[in-house]
Amino acid sequence: MAGTASGTGTGTASAAGTGTASKSEQAYAAVKAGILSGEYSPGYRLVLGKIAEELGCSVVPVREAIRRLEAEKFVVFERNVGATVAGIDPTEYLYTMQTLGIVEGAATALSAPLITPEDIARARAVNELMRECLTDFDPVRFTSLNQDFHSVLFERCPNPHILDLVHRGWNRLQALRSSTFSYVPGRARQSVEEHEALLGLLETSAPADDVERAARAHRTATLDAYLAHRPPGR
Repeated sequence: MAGTASGTGTGTASAAGTGTASKSEQAYAAVKAGILSGEYSPGYRLVLGKIAEELGCSVVPVREAIRRLEAEKFVVFERNVGATVAGIDPTEYLYTMQTLGIVEGAATALSAPLITPEDIARARAVNELMRECLTDFDPVRFTSLNQDFHSVLFERCPNPHILDLVHRGWNRLQALRSSTFSYVPGRARQSVEEHEALLGLLETSAPADDVERAARAHRTATLDAYLAHRPPGR
């Protein structure tokens, strides 16, 4: 839901942290944390003066931070409005999910022989937390756990180039504000079941082609759900 950053300062201030980081770096970290946590949702108006007051600095470093976040596509400037949190760009989301489906599927298949029983147990524990989220659905937490789950499955990929592409894809999803599950909460339950099926393939040492196909289909299903349910005009 759209709003302004002038109302809440606790999360922003706490995210700023302490230490030797410059004021600009602190402002960048604080605002980005607010966006990723959902405190600042798509359409949220970022009032520079208020953020600066909350952080105890001048407007200059906050403006620098906002410009940096704009370059990373977390923020957009709208005429007569100012800086607001960017929403999902459907075209960019489409391209990112298509690419991620390919490279993450390959990374998961290459990781498969290296995944240990402890990895499987860790991924299953994360998936159970995701299942618990379904009762009182929190799309931001669910999305974070979803990344944790998949990280367990692709991080053992021995090809650093493919792994780099996977990381870039996930980072791009963050920039797109991809709490896709807030648009299609019904997809969340199906996603948890697909995770369990994927773990079953890994536990039984299924052929690499089957693992890759399942991982790619899982990503494609989330994309298809979003495209089918996205709000008109988006």
